[in-house]
Amino acid sequence: MIDFEALAAAMGELDEDTVKELLEAVMAEGGADANKAMDACQKGMDTVGKLFEEGEYFVGDLIYAGELMTDAVEILKDALVSGDAAGPKTRMILCTVKDDLHDIGKNIVRSMLEANGFEVLDLGIDCPAEKVVQTAKAEGIKIVALSGVLTLALDSMKATVDAIKAAGLDCKVIIGGAPVSAEACRQIGAHGWAHRPQKTVATCKAWAEN
Repeated sequence: MIDFEALAAAMGELDEDTVKELLEAVMAEGGADANKAMDACQKGMDTVGKLFEEGEYFVGDLIYAGELMTDAVEILKDALVSGDAAGPKTRMILCTVKDDLHDIGKNIVRSMLEANGFEVLDLGIDCPAEKVVQTAKAEGIKIVALSGVLTLALDSMKATVDAIKAAGLDCKVIIGGAPVSAEACRQIGAHGWAHRPQKTVATCKAWAEN
């Protein structure tokens, strides 16, 4: 039986060996608890964020935590794949919006989306609204995920959603990252929002199936 509290604590303490050992144990048991393991890792990431805010951790620790989380997704990937992931892939856009240079959260979401059968067009960081619109038009994209960590990212998210609507594109847009909320989602005009990668994946899957 896997100790998920220990897994969350190890992630929060950036204890790579323990994290990987516990995740490999989840897979050795068949992977049925992969989603619980992801929740535990996310809980640990929340601890990392809190310690960073309190000055206990530094930017290098955040980057290391992001890399560890990406490794965690990679270990659990086969168990996180949904039953229909082997079918036709839904193509979608993912980016960190203009004026925001953070890519840790975006990269974690991309790994999880790909594990669940999406073909992700990753437009990178500091992505202008025009690039999202041009790519969505050219590629016939129906789902767009916008990521941001800074509060000012909310303005860029709104500008991107406005540009998508102005171009007459029939796209569903989900926003994600530290500053987003139900109220921000309403003001921006997005169709959904998420703080956790699992919710982003679940929302995009629901949209892809409709």
